[in-house]
Amino acid sequence: MKVRIRGLAAGYRGRPVLAEVSLDLPPGELLAVVGPNGAGKTTLLRAISGALPPSAGAVYLDGKELGRLPPREVARRLAVVEQRPQVGFDFTVRQLVELGRLPHLRFPDRLTPRDAEAVERALAAVGLAEHEGRRFSTLSGGEKQRVFLAVALAQEPRVLLLDEPTAHLDVRHQLELMELVAGRAREGLAVLAAMHDLNLAAAFADRMALLVQGRVLAQGPPEEVLTRDNLRAAFGVEARVERDETGTVHIRFLPQRSRGKVA
Repeated sequence: MKVRIRGLAAGYRGRPVLAEVSLDLPPGELLAVVGPNGAGKTTLLRAISGALPPSAGAVYLDGKELGRLPPREVARRLAVVEQRPQVGFDFTVRQLVELGRLPHLRFPDRLTPRDAEAVERALAAVGLAEHEGRRFSTLSGGEKQRVFLAVALAQEPRVLLLDEPTAHLDVRHQLELMELVAGRAREGLAVLAAMHDLNLAAAFADRMALLVQGRVLAQGPPEEVLTRDNLRAAFGVEARVERDETGTVHIRFLPQRSRGKVA
């Protein structure tokens, strides 16, 4: 499923946040959206998901305008993992992940064997199969983050939106999660992830979009987006942009006292 965003503008209570944002997200691609705090990354994800109606422009799923699609149809195609999701009850891990099947059920349907298999695959994918009976309140921050990813995977979406997916995770689990997400993209899922860690984003993203004050400053492969000039314009910092031993773009930020000494 291809996502097209054209001339998107959105905000809150008359306060504009996004302006004239246009992006493409084809199936089989991981697009990392980066930018400073307040640039509009979370607002962009909310607008793409339909949680925040745009004030101008539109989001299209396979050529159909998102705002004209029934909510259940959107929920079957598109899954979102928020940065700070809330849980109203102390469910077990499995009970929470089972909620990902709701878009595929009609009340009072119960989970079918196929639904149960989708739940089990999602739990295994995030490494929580052995913890399916634990209560959510007993989990660490990183484990909770993986539960919410499992909920989204159980939904079996064609588009996956992630808001800071590696928050609260240690380095090992950050890498495992990004490898999982990138692997799903290679299998045909369209993935958009809002991220703070530029080096982690560059290591896994097929393309990047750099947001600054609600507008797209640059988009393209990591090496075209993460340039010294773009980093200076977006974050007000000096940096060396290099390639590591794998050929991946790597940013080394320079102390303030090094300003003006960049070769």
